[in-house]
Amino acid sequence: MSAPGIQETIDEIADEFAFLSDWEERYAHLLDMARALAPLPEALRTEAVKVRGCASQVWIVFDRRNDDRIRFHGDSDAHLVRGLIAVLTRIFSERTPTEIRAIDPRALFERLGFADALTPQRSNGLFSMMQRIRAEAGA
Repeated sequence: MSAPGIQETIDEIADEFAFLSDWEERYAHLLDMARALAPLPEALRTEAVKVRGCASQVWIVFDRRNDDRIRFHGDSDAHLVRGLIAVLTRIFSERTPTEIRAIDPRALFERLGFADALTPQRSNGLFSMMQRIRAEAGA
């Protein structure tokens, strides 16, 4: 059985969040996702991989496989942001550049229901992370 496509994964995550009754439960789900995210080794937390535009410290490391799929791993010093990284990892990691670039960040933000739930600062950080992933896909 093959892995779900990127749109199927987005739909699965959107359904998970929609199933939860309020944003308190959704935040708790993000924090659970954060706890499940493997930490980025301290040696990889360098300025070169730091994401600019985030209020928190965020690092994303990329690895392009031989089949052109991009794998990435990220981490943050803020638990909620770690949860957002876990969401983005689930959606974008192990995808081709074409799959990644086909996703509109604003439409994704709306589909996941984050528009009314995140502070402007967190929203900007999420967009900065998505821009970094899209830039890597364009490289």
